[in-house]
Amino acid sequence: MALNVAVQMDPIDKINIAGDSTFALLIEARARGHRLSYYTPDKLSLRDGRVVAETAPVEVRDLVGDHFTLGGTRTTELGLFDVVLLRQDPPFDLAYITSTHLLEQLQPRVLIVNDPASVRNAPEKLFVMNFPQLMPPTLITRDREAIEAFLDQHGDAVMKPLHGHGGAAVFKIARSDPNFGSLYDLFAASFREPWVVQRFLRRVADGDKRIILVDGVAAGAVNRVPAGNDIRANLARGATASAAEFTPREREICAVIGPELKRRGLLFAGIDVIDGNLTEINVTSPTGIRAIKRLGGPDLAVAIWDAIEAKLRRGSALSFTETETTLEESRGIRRSPGHRNP
Repeated sequence: MALNVAVQMDPIDKINIAGDSTFALLIEARARGHRLSYYTPDKLSLRDGRVVAETAPVEVRDLVGDHFTLGGTRTTELGLFDVVLLRQDPPFDLAYITSTHLLEQLQPRVLIVNDPASVRNAPEKLFVMNFPQLMPPTLITRDREAIEAFLDQHGDAVMKPLHGHGGAAVFKIARSDPNFGSLYDLFAASFREPWVVQRFLRRVADGDKRIILVDGVAAGAVNRVPAGNDIRANLARGATASAAEFTPREREICAVIGPELKRRGLLFAGIDVIDGNLTEINVTSPTGIRAIKRLGGPDLAVAIWDAIEAKLRRGSALSFTETETTLEESRGIRRSPGHRNP
């Protein structure tokens, strides 16, 4: 079935298509004959109770330097789409949170991936704390004495802002670190939210594995090995990607968290695992599917679209044909027989 799909994402002209998971989803959607429209979060509005955006039809192709063509921009009611992909990158700030509130107005007549209320209620470094049995010792606080007590108990730790992203402001601190006082002052001045303090896992040098779960099921993985002079395993920070399989411990982790991801409508999630320890659950705009495919793993864009189409067939959202009719009739719009979305 051909679907009308809107994607809320960062500027498409700025993305690196070689590693961009959103672009992979758009390429697969195009291959299935779905109609694609594009807009950036700043073009989203709530007008007299209707969620609208300045959208443009978009054609995509896997060609560096010539990966998209936009049609003319127009004000479009998002309630007339079948699917909205919520794919803007963090920061997870008030602007991001506001966009989830606006998109939530579209439910249940539109399937939004990932569910905006669940994205809002599952900040990546907080949601993971629902599973302490799977994690290394972790503290979330701004309290200096609490951090010092944690260091006394657990030794070396990693400290990072609670709503940070992309490996920014991630530091390793030691039990007796002469720089801790200055680092604490810097964090206190720079970040209003609490910070994450987590026992340092020395085997991060062997890799930080990104595992993708599709509708709660482990579907593929990539191992990310930090550069020799860095503890951060983000590919954008110079880490090296390598093919990866699931260990029994990683399958156990996925079996525990998968049902909760599915229950919350977090269809596309990425978890980070170091030496059998769960460290993050990424739900805002997970990445990794292009790297997994490039390294010989499955094409997870296929699995994600299979899951989206299955949800629509099962009517996990209300029947989009029924809800469009109800929405339009409430506004005095009449359709000709056989009409589908524009």
